[in-house]
Amino acid sequence: MAAGERLLSEAKFLTVAEVAAVMRVSKMTVYRLVHAGQLPAIRVGRSFRVPEQAVHEYLRESFVGVESA
Repeated sequence: MAAGERLLSEAKFLTVAEVAAVMRVSKMTVYRLVHAGQLPAIRVGRSFRVPEQAVHEYLRESFVGVESA
């Protein structure tokens, strides 16, 4: 088994509702992020699954620090 296959098999996928709960946003916001290509996802039937690591990366990249005055 290749390294990429091993990583994929170990990946944890979240439903849109689970992503919304982690991010504390609505499911519609998650759908918008997925459709805009800002949050990677795979389609399983009619639903989406988002890699948990992708959610953490998105939040890390979107973090806005506040500088003290």
